Parts: sequence; structure tokens; C-alpha cells
Amino acid sequence: MYNDVSLALRDVSLEVRDGEVVALLGANGAGKTTLLRTITGLLGEHRGKLTKGTIEFDGRSIAGRSAASIVAAGMAQVMEGRRIFGVLTVDENLKVGAITRKDRAEIAASYERVMAMFPPLASRRRQTAGYLSGGEQQMLAIGRALMAAPRLLVLDEPSLGLAPMIIEQIAHILADLNAAGTSVLLVEQNAMMALSIAHHGYVIETGRVRRSAPAAELLADDDIREFYLGVGEAGRRSFKATTARRHVVTW
Repeated sequence: MYNDVSLALRDVSLEVRDGEVVALLGANGAGKTTLLRTITGLLGEHRGKLTKGTIEFDGRSIAGRSAASIVAAGMAQVMEGRRIFGVLTVDENLKVGAITRKDRAEIAASYERVMAMFPPLASRRRQTAGYLSGGEQQMLAIGRALMAAPRLLVLDEPSLGLAPMIIEQIAHILADLNAAGTSVLLVEQNAMMALSIAHHGYVIETGRVRRSAPAAELLADDDIREFYLGVGEAGRRSFKATTARRHVVTW
């Protein structure tokens, strides 16, 4: 809820199991970003609050905890629009990502892992981050989050504004991260990209979960394909209306 007036989410329940990639799909204004803010402890920074329910991570409630303590517990977020520190260098951005950690050897190992994962960053270590390309900035945003050594990586629209070739690279990177043991919660409007690497998916609209199913099932679903993948009259109706119309026609 925002400002004690606007109820943004209702009866939302989702789960990210260890080792899974979970995709959260929805159009603009569906409530995706609000849900992420609630999970990662940033809701209060936007004058919002959780009024019902709970959020658990590793079996413990994190509802009401600060974002910093949630990061320290093993969760990191890549926010929409990348939000890198444009006036800092690539190296300095990565150092900020490790601010909750103490072991220098482990931090150094994470740094080398990020550099191996993102070769363009390795060749631009001392370059001011604001001068990187959009794709490189997204790599830096992901790399900065990985410096916190998260067990759960939360991403908000990582494909936004990127060329198709870069989107494909980001998808491969996320799949590789997951294969190495990092769980991923991926919020995306690019349903094809998200579902191609996810194990499970949720569809959210007007603050409610409208559908929950294995990713392969959602990818093959005609309603999903029509509304989210641009097949048919996508964008002309809500997802709920799309499913209702199809069921009426089928009947």
C-alpha cells in the first residue's frame, strides 16, 4: 500500500525454490516493481508499506527488514534502468556491490568471477561507468549485484532498452548463473526471453497473480502467446480479457 491510500498488490503468493529461475510477467502498471520493492526491502523508500502477509527468505521472515540487511542475508537486486553509479569507474561500482562483505579473499574471488563472466568489463576496469554502452551498463549492474555473493538474484526488466543480440547475451548469462547455483527471480515484459530460461512463471495483472504454471506450459499457452508474445491482438486488452474472450470463443 502507498500513502495509506493506494492498494497496489492483493492476495499475491509466489515461491522461488533453491536452484530455480522464476519469471514474473506483466504489463506496465501490473504491480511487478512494487512486488520486488516489497521483497527486497525498498518499499518504504517509496512511501509504501506491507499491510498484510509475510515474506520469507531461507525460512525466516524478512518483512520490514532494511534493504541492507536483506542483501547481507543473501539477496541482491538489479533494478530497472540499471542504476549504476555513472560517475564512478567500473571497478568502483563493483567494490560498492561488496560493501556488506568482510572477507577480502572471497571478495577478490567474486571480482575475478565477474571479470571472467563479463569480458567487456575486464577491458574497461578504470573507465567511468556512465560512458559504457547500454549493454555494458547492464552487465555492470548484474556484476555489481553478484559482488554481494547472493543466493537469490532479483532482476527488474534487465532487457529494457537493449538490442536483441544483447538481450540474448543477458539471457545466456542468467542461465549460466543459475546453472552455477544462483536462484533467480526475473521480472520481465519480454516474456519469450524470460520463459526460455525459467523453470516456473507467474502472470501478474492489476496487483493479482492471474496465472502460475511451469514456464514451458506458459510458453505454449495460446493466451500467453497472444497477449505477451505479440501473437494476435496483443496489447489491445488486459490479460484477463484475453483469456475470457478466448474461452467464450472456444465455448
